[in-house]
Amino acid sequence: RKPSTMEARHVKEFLKHLAEERQVAASTQNQALNAVVFLFKTVMKKEIGDFSDFQRARRGVRLPVVASRGEIKSVMENLGGREKFMAGLLYGTGMRINELLRLRIQDVDYEQNRLVVRGGKGDKDRYVPFPAKMRDEMREWLNRRRAEYEGDKAKGMHEVEVPHALAKKYPKAPMEWRWQYVFAADEYSKDPRSGHVRRHHLDEQVLQRAVRKAVADAGLTIRFTPHCFRHSFATHLLEAGQDIRTVQQLLGHANVETTMVYTHVLNKGPMGVVSP
Repeated sequence: RKPSTMEARHVKEFLKHLAEERQVAASTQNQALNAVVFLFKTVMKKEIGDFSDFQRARRGVRLPVVASRGEIKSVMENLGGREKFMAGLLYGTGMRINELLRLRIQDVDYEQNRLVVRGGKGDKDRYVPFPAKMRDEMREWLNRRRAEYEGDKAKGMHEVEVPHALAKKYPKAPMEWRWQYVFAADEYSKDPRSGHVRRHHLDEQVLQRAVRKAVADAGLTIRFTPHCFRHSFATHLLEAGQDIRTVQQLLGHANVETTMVYTHVLNKGPMGVVSP
């Protein structure tokens, strides 16, 4: 049919077809809904009526993939260099991978033994613990980053992207050492928005590929990704007796109900169940 001849009942039937016959995920159905609404309202400028009572695809409940301490150790043993250091920080702080990649020099706080996560999910800042085992390695890494920064500075290529409109308010900020990324990319790239050629932060695929290979080399069969370090961080803290409110704050969850999912995967403690 031509879209111009369609009405609300046709849209409703299409969305119902996706849910019942195609059995798509809830997110796929929502994407189709948004596309249809955009087509009629923005492209065709046509009101098609109310179709809000369509059959919705079910959103399943998924438990996080949590690795044991032994599995974490075996993955770490099959990583090396920069990737091993980054994986250690993910497990030791509970940060999301994009939060780690956006970490700046000024966010590493040795005096108060913490790292600062800026603009996390929901645009919220928070503190995470600075793992004692990573402090000396971080110093060595920052020394290497400083040498790289000085080399870029000598070539006039030391500009870095700064958030929001800070570049206008503080024109020198993009050139300063404290604004540099802790984990910068190996090569320069062109910013598609500003057109500036500069060193961005490392691509998340670098760590994802390294972890995927390490998991295969370790012979693990669980669906282990870099995000599993965050899940394991939360679960292992709860296993060690840490209160759930503290874990909620460290993870940056808005509601404690989100953090409660980790109590379902504990292998000991109040939720521990022994099979009969």
